[in-house]
Amino acid sequence: MKILLPGRLTFEAALALQERLVGQVQSGESDETLILLEHEPVYTIGRTRDRSSLREALPHAVFETNRGGQATYHGPGQLTGYPILDLNNRGRDLHLYLRFLEEYLIRFSGEFGVTAQRREGLTGVWVGERKLASLGVGVRKWISMHGFAINILAKSTTAFSSITPCGLAGVKMTSLEHESGLQIDFDAALQAAARLFKEMLPQLSAEHST
Repeated sequence: MKILLPGRLTFEAALALQERLVGQVQSGESDETLILLEHEPVYTIGRTRDRSSLREALPHAVFETNRGGQATYHGPGQLTGYPILDLNNRGRDLHLYLRFLEEYLIRFSGEFGVTAQRREGLTGVWVGERKLASLGVGVRKWISMHGFAINILAKSTTAFSSITPCGLAGVKMTSLEHESGLQIDFDAALQAAARLFKEMLPQLSAEHST
């Protein structure tokens, strides 16, 4: 399992990096890899005819991508993670994989004193009724791509006000910084995220075997 920390990338550059790694994992040229980064400001939306989650006169560009789901925002102060995993060896179960990512983000939030949880029928991680982290995954021949985004710094939530996040009317986005009341060092959070993912990844195979 490798960890890549490429810094701040455009969405297009990160997608190209994912595409390359997916091919390399498929061919056996590369180990499974977790990419952890910040994005330049961008709105993304899955391939859907329903684009009602996007509004007019958006402050940043929109990128249509091959994940599931409605519109979301990526930008500075938000930690985005792209696990490139071989799910052929981990159960070929997207629901199990999504629950694993949610549990990972819940435990990660707990390291900053934030009690996060799931909400029945809604993918993602929440603090009460406030959404802290979003998930959107894709697979190619059961190699995973896309992944999760969790708002670390308070500034990362501002641009969500220009869309309907994940198509959920009235949802309020929040951040670890806001919920914890702490001033969080982004680089330290990034390192903690990398460590915890490597610690928890064996659980994904263990859950499949039970």
